[in-house]
Amino acid sequence: MKRTKQVNIGVVGCGYWGPNLIRNFRSLSGCHVKLACDVDPKRLLHLKQLYPEIKAISDFEELVKDPEIHGICIATPVWSHFELAKKSLEAGKHTFVEKPLASNVSQCKELVELADNRGLILMTGHTFIYSTPVRRIKEIINAGDIGKILYISSQRMNLGLFQTDINTAWDLAPHDISIILYILEIPVTSVNCQGRAHINPGIEDVTNMSLMFSNGEFATIQNSWLDPNKVRRMTFVGSRRMILYDDNEPLEKIKIYDKRVEVPPHYDTFAEFHYSYHYGDMYIPYLKQVEPLKVQCEHFLDCIRTGQEPLSSGSEGLRVVEVLEAASESLKRDGAKVEISKITQEISNLQTKKYAAL
Repeated sequence: MKRTKQVNIGVVGCGYWGPNLIRNFRSLSGCHVKLACDVDPKRLLHLKQLYPEIKAISDFEELVKDPEIHGICIATPVWSHFELAKKSLEAGKHTFVEKPLASNVSQCKELVELADNRGLILMTGHTFIYSTPVRRIKEIINAGDIGKILYISSQRMNLGLFQTDINTAWDLAPHDISIILYILEIPVTSVNCQGRAHINPGIEDVTNMSLMFSNGEFATIQNSWLDPNKVRRMTFVGSRRMILYDDNEPLEKIKIYDKRVEVPPHYDTFAEFHYSYHYGDMYIPYLKQVEPLKVQCEHFLDCIRTGQEPLSSGSEGLRVVEVLEAASESLKRDGAKVEISKITQEISNLQTKKYAAL
């Protein structure tokens, strides 16, 4: 498809996030949002009042069978992602799926293989890796400005929105996990996760997750639906400097602290041993304010036109779900360490047997 050709988009799911996708796709040149699909007539009526030119439908089959639709965006509950994405890909449509890509590793693998076999774009809605602050943090770390990463700490908490089909880790942690994987570019080897369900039995509303990486680096992720304040904070601690990323800040989202602790390289007695604490300046880099969702939507269109692999491809969505599935297993084991490689291998073996039986 040539760069100038119009891309026709259909969106399924017009509840919380779908209208944001529609708004951004409508604002992009060379894109036409032709269809919007939802099972709730009230949501469709509201959408028609906002965008009269968009055809509102309740039957997903009508969307996938429309020969003029090039790409389908799925913004529905997580439990429905796999079925809808599979139908979309089987119909030959480029497919965008909100995070997380699917409910388990096996489903993600099937979607990735289906997209690859049919030469279609499969993209996951990891919005934050398209944000200016996260991309700037990656540049700073890759340039070696903060030294060796010692650890990453992330907090994503608020009061609600309570979900009934997924816990707080599956709801909030995909943002943190996708950011960390994007910045470090190394695989997670094991996960520990503990949590508690206080409101809905069996659905943890508070979770604490620890990630270990193949090079020995370490990250913690704290998620909650029961915090009085909305917190969106990540700290990147390096051997030379530290970065604080607060997404709630309207302008100064990144602050770089020239702070570190140094241990004397040689000492013969305890009296000679002294930690050296370095306190330097704090620097706030300038960031151009651009809506990450708009950048993400434009990237999806570019991938459809050029055939390039999305930054948040189906494979990246799979990597995030691998971590989430390991976290779920760790929760069942009361926080015991779960190695991702073993889970992935077990799933791969089951998937191989499944395809061999077809």
